[in-house]
Amino acid sequence: MILALLALLQGTPAPQHANVCYEVFVRSFYDGNGDGIGDLPGLTKKLDYIADLGVDCVWLMPVAESPSYHGYDVTDYYKVEHDYGTNGDFKAFVGAAHRRRIKVLVDLVLNHTSSQHPWFQEALRDSTSRHRNWFLWSKTPGNNWHKSPVRDEYYFGLFWSGMPDLNYNNPAVLAEMKKVAQFWLKDMGVDGFRLDAVRHLIEEGDQVSNTPGTHAVLRDFGGYVRQVAPKSYTIGEVWDSTGAILSYYPDQLDAYFAFPVSEALLGAVRSGKAGDLLPTIVRFQSAEPAWRWAPFQRNHDQTRTMTALNDDSLAAKLSATILLTLPGVPFVYYGEEIGMTGDKPDERLRTPMQWERAPAAGFTEGKPWEALQPDSFTANVAAQDRDTTSLLNLYRRLIHAREESSALRNGMLVPLETGNDAVLAYVRRDSSHVALVVANLGGTLAEHVSLSSPDGAAEPGRYALRNLLGGPSAQNLLVGDDGRITDYLPLPAIAPHTAYVFELIR
Repeated sequence: MILALLALLQGTPAPQHANVCYEVFVRSFYDGNGDGIGDLPGLTKKLDYIADLGVDCVWLMPVAESPSYHGYDVTDYYKVEHDYGTNGDFKAFVGAAHRRRIKVLVDLVLNHTSSQHPWFQEALRDSTSRHRNWFLWSKTPGNNWHKSPVRDEYYFGLFWSGMPDLNYNNPAVLAEMKKVAQFWLKDMGVDGFRLDAVRHLIEEGDQVSNTPGTHAVLRDFGGYVRQVAPKSYTIGEVWDSTGAILSYYPDQLDAYFAFPVSEALLGAVRSGKAGDLLPTIVRFQSAEPAWRWAPFQRNHDQTRTMTALNDDSLAAKLSATILLTLPGVPFVYYGEEIGMTGDKPDERLRTPMQWERAPAAGFTEGKPWEALQPDSFTANVAAQDRDTTSLLNLYRRLIHAREESSALRNGMLVPLETGNDAVLAYVRRDSSHVALVVANLGGTLAEHVSLSSPDGAAEPGRYALRNLLGGPSAQNLLVGDDGRITDYLPLPAIAPHTAYVFELIR
């Protein structure tokens, strides 16, 4: 009912959201031609690996033409980065993904272009150019204003001089970006967009984020995309507080990344205490339907999960189990599933995928564009594929379990009281199915932990519990007539850094 009402308010049907989405940096995934750079034909060859994970969505970091390795400074929005292949290669990839029932989202950089973009170069040279007012100019310097190399003036670039901001106070800029969106949706066949740095689209005075003008632009752009492609999905990067993120609903983009959930999740696993993880999730859940927000562990701008967890494989398994049993649309950064490491600078967060024990980890037959991580001989797909207890195989079991369980995929999260700061527990339930997640975040054995809930945690009755990840089953559970769980002892003891996921069967 809530989904239908929101869809009515937005004028289109609610998009069919993904179960789990996988973030890929094409340059680092798989090299198909031996030049040391990952490309679209290489990515297409590895689609079976992605499908085997169980994900039904991929988000590609920027694939448009750019002078930089990362692609966030675009020089041609209508052409695929030549290092990655051709527009035809991209269409072939999308077709292959769709045959595997995998949706494709591409990164769209609305806030700025490259300083090498023809629009900006024309605006620099000619103050009467039609593109002049597509950018922001000043006669005086200031924060984030950069000296023009041509005349005595300054241009605005929030991130750096090589990324001049577009001027969305000019309607022609938004009109052009709508054409760009239509091109990728209609001509290239994508299913939607991840939109970069959207909180910065319009500055107002000294305020460079979350301005009324920015909200207005996203409302217009999001409505246009839904009109052109009603089944598409748009998700924005608003790296900010929960309150700031929630201000971008109800009628702008379809969804936003839940950055506070990422911080709370990694914080809970690192500290061994549940902290504000569940309250943070409940706040998102109470505000918006699950398809409208996305939890994750880490992305391409952040220290990788395994490094953030001090190379603790048990903690990495614990974190993954929690992530993939939360509501929302979870996103997984490539390589997290094998425990790849990485820390700043950014290039070291985006190193080549580690496929096998080989000099270039099976990524390329040439010299990799960026040196691999030192652990590539041990943390790789081939080694973990053969190990039933590996992190990779845990990800596979979790993602497939999520797909098969409507409770884990779509159900409401109900926090449970445990009486122990180190033990996290919650129910996921929908109208017909119930799952229970119990996790010991601490480093010591948790014994005799009993669980209790508010009213309505589950339908009344007696349940048997089946361990969805294999291993011990829990004791039968009796839910009272009020739907309350009271002093339920699922297991005599819960091992350190261990999580259990149970299906409740009546």
